[in-house]
Amino acid sequence: MLLSVRLTPRASSDRIDRIEASPEGWRIEARVRAVPEKGLANEALIRVIADGLGVPKSSLSIASGSKGREKRLRFEGDEARLNEALRAHPLAASSQDA
Repeated sequence: MLLSVRLTPRASSDRIDRIEASPEGWRIEARVRAVPEKGLANEALIRVIADGLGVPKSSLSIASGSKGREKRLRFEGDEARLNEALRAHPLAASSQDA
């Protein structure tokens, strides 16, 4: 399963700002304090998403966009569990079930 992510590095805190379901799938907006150098922001992003959704960090990886703000995260695991975690997240805004 792939998740679209818009990442803002060098933020004041590590957090998920928004989760949205769309016809194309799930879209997440997140911020991390890490700088976008040597993969530090990507590592922080995976940690923030894993912690926020209650999934293991090892189940997430960068599928594309490792050097840009627009990224695709690959989730390997129970997709039903991830979909439920995304829908149940307090910041989830659903325009249509993904």
